[in-house]
Amino acid sequence: MVLNEVFIAVTDIPIPGFNLDVEGSSEPSDVAVTLQLLIMLTILSLAPAILIMMTCFTRIVVVLSFVRTSLATQTMPPNQVIVGLALFLTFFVMSPILAEINESALQPYLEEEMSQSEALEIAVVPLKEFMATHTREKDLALFMNYNEMERPTSLDDIPLHVLVPAFMISELKTAFQIGFLIFVPFLIIDMIVASTLMAMGMMMLPPVMISLPFKILLFVLVDGWYLVVQSLLLSF
Repeated sequence: MVLNEVFIAVTDIPIPGFNLDVEGSSEPSDVAVTLQLLIMLTILSLAPAILIMMTCFTRIVVVLSFVRTSLATQTMPPNQVIVGLALFLTFFVMSPILAEINESALQPYLEEEMSQSEALEIAVVPLKEFMATHTREKDLALFMNYNEMERPTSLDDIPLHVLVPAFMISELKTAFQIGFLIFVPFLIIDMIVASTLMAMGMMMLPPVMISLPFKILLFVLVDGWYLVVQSLLLSF
């Protein structure tokens, strides 16, 4: 009886409806707000790309991937661990820049002391200084010559669409240089094990199976993760 009363009470509740209407507007301000929302959603969807291309994330994740490849541990550590460690290291390295952006641009904008365009212009400056510091002149000149731009006299003369790709290829080159230095000791271990097995006539035994424990042992004894992270932090 009680269940019937509850069922009747539930069925008496009206089902809410949802309507989405697209109407014309005669006020330019309404159109401007709509465009601002569209631009904001676009920026949020591009946030991962901005994180990858305008911070130190690329260098860190490439170097950590080189470490895993040189150890020949295949999926250990997993991709989630490498990306997570790279993200937290990125936030650690970029924390002074993010704090400067928050203090000089975000907080004044939230307190309505400046407009959105002014806040964006101020927020970009610390990022441009960081990218310019770690960008090689040769890489920057490549994109500026392609656009037939004059030699810049200050950082303000370098647009983002030129600085960002130059910064990316500079970061990739630096990451591959660090990865090569990490790869060499483990390559020597592989060569020693392969030569030993060949001298013993054990042709059918894969050298990787024998060298893997020695590489892991060497990496643990020298505290490899500490040295790798220390090198990455000192590179910035």
